[in-house]
This record gives sequence, structure tokens and C-alpha cells, in this order.
Amino acid sequence: MNVGFIGLGIMGRPMAGHLADAGHTLFVYDINPAPEDLLAKGVTACGSSREVAQKADIVFTMVPDTPHVQAALFGPNGVAEGLSAGKIVVDMSSISPIETKAFAQRINELGCDYLDAPVSGGEVGAKAASLTIMVGGPDKAFETVKPLFETMGKNITLVGGNGDGQTTKVANQIVVALTIEAVGEALLFASKAGADPAKVRQALMGGFASSRILEVHGERMVKRTFDPGFRIELHQKDLNLALSGARALGVSLPNTATCQELFNACAAQGGKAWDHSGMVRALELLANHEIGQNHRVTEPAE
Repeated sequence: MNVGFIGLGIMGRPMAGHLADAGHTLFVYDINPAPEDLLAKGVTACGSSREVAQKADIVFTMVPDTPHVQAALFGPNGVAEGLSAGKIVVDMSSISPIETKAFAQRINELGCDYLDAPVSGGEVGAKAASLTIMVGGPDKAFETVKPLFETMGKNITLVGGNGDGQTTKVANQIVVALTIEAVGEALLFASKAGADPAKVRQALMGGFASSRILEVHGERMVKRTFDPGFRIELHQKDLNLALSGARALGVSLPNTATCQELFNACAAQGGKAWDHSGMVRALELLANHEIGQNHRVTEPAE
């Protein structure tokens, strides 16, 4: 297929590379020069999003946030200016479900289909082509694009119509944030009580509390390795989508709000670029105790 890819950052670069490796003719654009490793695969660098859309039948976008998608699609020299009827636009960014529906309508008015297809799995999943891809949009367009999704991910689900993919991603980020918070509280409690948090984590991994977050982020908390990973500032963006969406829907998400406040506390301590497992540092500040620090259990004062 003739495929376009806009956004060659931490996630987009390996994702585009997998498409090229699969033998597709690839046209790319980024605000920065195209990486040499992609050009070495025979990828064609374009001068604008418009040029990508003119040359490709299916155009992917993978950029940081809602305003960036809007600019890539509808700004000067954007994708919309280069589309012709019958093409497909696929946004794999994590953005507002509400704005996604509006973007889809504008693309549909040009005679083209639109899929929202955010991903979970981070940089590791992007490099390993093991991303979870949550898709919203029409069945026919999904079936056309599915072979391309399969070069980038493994768990690929058509959830529903436009916006439903983004809604699923927001739900994913709620679960992840609350689970990080739960793991942080549990290990902090264990450490303060005098238990070895590494061994507590090991024991919990064999029980009903086991989770991927306990496995990966619990280890980060114990070993104090908070290099991203997935940055706190990006998870803040996702929880902003959850909380603003909840207000619009009249839904209360009290624990999501608590997690956002803990992320805000980390950011205030200079931690926007910490891995999101670093949320535990805000809990440690409240407890005046760091997981794993040397201490002895003391009896409460009478």
C-alpha cells in the first residue's frame, strides 16, 4: 500500500519503521528532519502533511495531543488539503474523544473515512510491534487498515464508532493511574511497617493482587528507577481528558481526580518528566518515608 505517516517521535518512528519493513511504500512528515534509519529503509520524506496526504492512500498521524492533531489535519498545508475521495485517515494519537468525533465528521465531508486508533504499550511496545490498538470507526475502513495495524501491534480491537477508540484509551489510563496509586500505597505501607518491599511485591505477584503494573512499576518503586517510560506529564494530559469528559457526562471520577492531584504534586517537585510510576514519590512525601529506606519499626508513643 501507499502509506503516509505524520509524527516520527518516540512512538511514531518505530511504528513507521515496521510499516516500511513490511514492504509498504511509505511517505513521512515531521516538524524535525526524517530520521536517517527510516530514510535508509527507502522511506520518502515529504515537506508537509498535505504532501503526505496527496501521495498516500492511508494516512496515519501520531502526535502528542489534540491541538497537534488538529494542526496536522486542518492547519495550513495539512492533511485535509491533500486528500481526495476514498482515502482513509487514521489518528493513533491519544486525544479528546469529543474532538475526535468532530475531526471525523470533517474528514467524512471530504469523502474519506476516519479511524481513531490510540495505542497502549509505550515505547517498548512500539519497538517490539506489540502495541494494543483500540479502534473507533467504520467496519470497512477497519478491515482495510487492519493488515497495517498488524505490523505495529498484536491486540487489535474495533471497539465501535468514531470516538470509541479514544474513549477506550482514556479508560485504560484511568485503570493504569489508579493501579499505580494502589501499588504505591501497598508498598509504602509494607515498607513503613518494617517489611522488605521487594519481598512483599514478590509475594503479591503470586496472588489475586498480581498485575502488570505491580510487576513492572512495583519494581521501579522498589529500585527507585523513575526514568521514563511514560512521562507523568503525558499521563496528566490523559487524566485531564478523563476528568473533562466526566464533567461533560455528569459522571464523578473521585479516585481519578486524586491520582491527578498526586501527579500534580510530583510535577510541583520537578517531576513532569519522571516515569508515571513516580507518582509514589508524592505518597512518600505525605508519609515522610521512602520505600525501601533503612528503618526500624517503632512502637507508637503512649
